[in-house]
Amino acid sequence: MSTQTWKVLVFSHRPEVREAIVNAVGRRPAPDLGRVEYVEVGTVADVLYHVDGGGIDLAILDGEAQPTGGMGLSRQLKNEITNCPPIVIAVRRKDDRWLATWSQADAVIVHPLDPLTAAETVAEVLRSGAPVPR
Repeated sequence: MSTQTWKVLVFSHRPEVREAIVNAVGRRPAPDLGRVEYVEVGTVADVLYHVDGGGIDLAILDGEAQPTGGMGLSRQLKNEITNCPPIVIAVRRKDDRWLATWSQADAVIVHPLDPLTAAETVAEVLRSGAPVPR
């Protein structure tokens, strides 16, 4: 069992969406991973500040966020941030998964969020692409 901590940014302009994501993924998405510390943000400026500043191991972006959605933001981050952390997009419809490919996201979770699937997806992305935790 790991004692490392992962810093996960959760972005949505709607607090209830951020809360749903945090609750679905949980504080420990898998037994072999350490605890997750969440940084919840509601604006694109806050996302850019935290991701550009470093120290974020994974970003979960709301694909339905307004005025800028998580998919466009994901593509921007992947193209503009050196050593961009892995990104998971939360979408409302399974049919939107193809847009997540365009956005260069590393994975997709679909609302309504299933806690087992959300935690498993986040754990897989952390295992495969995040920097070594501090």
